[in-house]
Amino acid sequence: MTTIPDVWLRGPLPGIAPYLQPAAHALLQVREDIEPVVAPLSEAQLWVRPQGTASIGFHLLHLAGSLDRLLAYSRGESLSPEQLKALAREKSVYEDRPSRVTLMADLSQAIDRALLYFKTLTPASLLLPREVGRQKLPSTTLGLIFHAAEHASRHAGQIVTLGPIVRG
Repeated sequence: MTTIPDVWLRGPLPGIAPYLQPAAHALLQVREDIEPVVAPLSEAQLWVRPQGTASIGFHLLHLAGSLDRLLAYSRGESLSPEQLKALAREKSVYEDRPSRVTLMADLSQAIDRALLYFKTLTPASLLLPREVGRQKLPSTTLGLIFHAAEHASRHAGQIVTLGPIVRG
């Protein structure tokens, strides 16, 4: 049986600057790691909270929303009304319980949008100063992109770990 190497070992992604390849690879790896874990879960398993931890459903919703928000900041934008609504939905996720299909589609679309955005960036734009949140904390375009990829990877790891636990 031949195994496919991790995304970062498959070569550069066309149209994405070299400095952004690690972030792009990480986001594609997130999708590849999550899909086989989430696909066999029942809707009920998606919302199980072992010992009070966040559910896989929450991680999926938060992952897509936070990726979108962090990349908005990397573009020098404030959060839009839609992004603020998405953030509020994270607080009511256990009542709303979006379906697995919806959550996975939203995540996949967020990753696709991120990759398209990466293709628009030039190396000169990566060190532009950016502000984060209402407190306007300092970062850069590249700092926010790196953090978005790292944050997505962190939540993907939590999903991968929780998958076998919630399946029993």
